[in-house]
Amino acid sequence: MDQLWANRAASAEAAITKRHLKKLWGLPGTQLAVVAWPSERRYDMFGVWHYWWQAHLIDCLVDAQVRDPQPTRKKEIARQIRAHWLRNTGWVNDYYDDMAWLALALERAGRLAGVEKPRALRILAEQFLNAWVPEDGGGIPWRKQDQFFNAPANGPAGIFLARYDRVRRAQQMADWIDETLIDPETHLVFDGIKAGSLVRAQYTYCQGVVLGLEVELAQRTEDSKHAPRVHRLVAAVRDNMTTDGVIKGAGGGDGGLFNAILARYLALVATALPGDTAEDKQARDTARTLVLKSAEAAWGNRQTVDGLPLFSAFWDRTAQLPSTVGQDAASVDGAVHSSSVPERDLSVQLSGWMLMEAAHSVAEQADEAAA
Repeated sequence: MDQLWANRAASAEAAITKRHLKKLWGLPGTQLAVVAWPSERRYDMFGVWHYWWQAHLIDCLVDAQVRDPQPTRKKEIARQIRAHWLRNTGWVNDYYDDMAWLALALERAGRLAGVEKPRALRILAEQFLNAWVPEDGGGIPWRKQDQFFNAPANGPAGIFLARYDRVRRAQQMADWIDETLIDPETHLVFDGIKAGSLVRAQYTYCQGVVLGLEVELAQRTEDSKHAPRVHRLVAAVRDNMTTDGVIKGAGGGDGGLFNAILARYLALVATALPGDTAEDKQARDTARTLVLKSAEAAWGNRQTVDGLPLFSAFWDRTAQLPSTVGQDAASVDGAVHSSSVPERDLSVQLSGWMLMEAAHSVAEQADEAAA
């Protein structure tokens, strides 16, 4: 089973490599992904690039290196990180959620792929530690000089800080989320809180990052509250954020990554949640099933272009073939809105790849357990 998913993940990686990866401004030793396919000159020249999408590309490359270690891919990871630094003129930007995604990717690149950036990790950790403002209602804010405290910033920053041996602060962040952002009816995670009022939107990726944070804390602390939070949230995701067991999509643009982020951290639940209670086992089994059902649907609904997969923004629907006709993805107030055909967006195709890697990880563990 894991070889099937390994092959599918490799095909997804090959599709991104062929359609999206280019040198940054022709510079040697660099690589970034153009944000649309089919592309246009302004994309090829990286006039548009989207910091947090590229961070997830690093994460996918690390997934691939774990699946199939290759010296050439290790160099590719290093090129991607170097180009990210060059294009951004440093590691930092104004958005804490963006920086959290990059911090997660860089930490994993060092720990799992041997491409270490300790100075970058220190710089990014200081950003999150210094942004903690419980006196203002947080949490850390979404962006600098902002009073919106949300799960998409606190969740990934908390996961990173837990892995970076700042467990106490990560636990404070998890507790803030649990006390402030959990819907008492569905048990899903609300988006955030602004000026004391809940922003009640519920996105798939919010659930994913909170699952990831609670799993990390269940592993690293003896506090018994973290595993039950995982149990509760996995069940809430199953009941409210899937259709026939397939994780719901959120279109293109930034939303193109939402479903795969949930899949990534469901895979973490399936492979890393500790404990032997019936509730622990049920959470792991449910998480594994949701990942594999979603991956089967996404693979079955792909288009094939030049022998390589093109994934749908909605994994339970057939993918549409994109073109340069119609509205391009556009940045509006810190968020990227979808192209007319969402499958054109890099975010959507990265999600398909991320999902295939998640399916491989849970299938591989299941095969090892059976053996």
